[in-house]
Amino acid sequence: MDARTEFRDFLTSRRARITPAQAGLPAGGGQRRVTGLRREEVALLAGVSADYYIKLERGNARGVSDSVLEALARALHLDEAERAHLFDLAAAANTPARPLTRTPRPQVRPSVQRILDSMSATPAYVRNRRLDILATNTLGRALLAPVLATPRRPPNVARFMFLDPAAADYYVDWERMAAGTVAILRAEAGRDPHDRALIDLVGELSTRSDLFRTRWATHDVLRHPGGVKQIRHPLVGELTLAYEALELAADNGLTLMAYSVEPATPTADALNLLASWAATGAEDNAHDPEARPAFDSRQGGNSA
Repeated sequence: MDARTEFRDFLTSRRARITPAQAGLPAGGGQRRVTGLRREEVALLAGVSADYYIKLERGNARGVSDSVLEALARALHLDEAERAHLFDLAAAANTPARPLTRTPRPQVRPSVQRILDSMSATPAYVRNRRLDILATNTLGRALLAPVLATPRRPPNVARFMFLDPAAADYYVDWERMAAGTVAILRAEAGRDPHDRALIDLVGELSTRSDLFRTRWATHDVLRHPGGVKQIRHPLVGELTLAYEALELAADNGLTLMAYSVEPATPTADALNLLASWAATGAEDNAHDPEARPAFDSRQGGNSA
């Protein structure tokens, strides 16, 4: 991933989505020949010369200051993730080119696995920045059974999302989840553009999935410390789960994902049922519709 090209394309994509009205500028007369703001308008809003902004949008970010990047973030209405991405891209563009590196897959320390295992009522797992699933607890294994069913190791959320037909059934709001997955990978690519494994993953998904390739071209980014996810589990039906993404400070690049549910809700009942099945090893068959327990969601058992 060429740093200059990434910096250029990100600025261009953000400029294209902001209208003069959104930026507080008069629309002016006549037909506009560009989508969104003109370069000169971004320069005006950011307080830099038009020539300097044009140089930046051509990918020449050498020596760009933090104050200019902050001004661009404000002018382009960037959110927190987009602002961080802009700074990451600028840093990469100002770093001498170096060979691609293949970082060894980090090992989950025994103490982290013990923490996972102690969370018996909470589905949890550890992933890296490429969305490889590296460790789970018992309930997490049951919850993620369709994702983990692939023979390829380590299982990868993005590969499941775009290459496995089961993903469209597993994720209730699959299109939104798919867009978010691409945006997470795009943000990680900005943070470390020399990660060979990440580049290989993006290349594989771009080749094999038209949707991924289209989404990747939007340059949208996302960092998700928490939120709500809806899944349709093959054993217990629909679940509405809150999640927290907790970065492991001692393990660079690893994140512990933990899910919770509101007590005394249909989802809580469904998760309890899944936990009881997980305790007997039933999660091994959780991707098999024939293995479903006798549980009727139409009677209020697990509707989302």
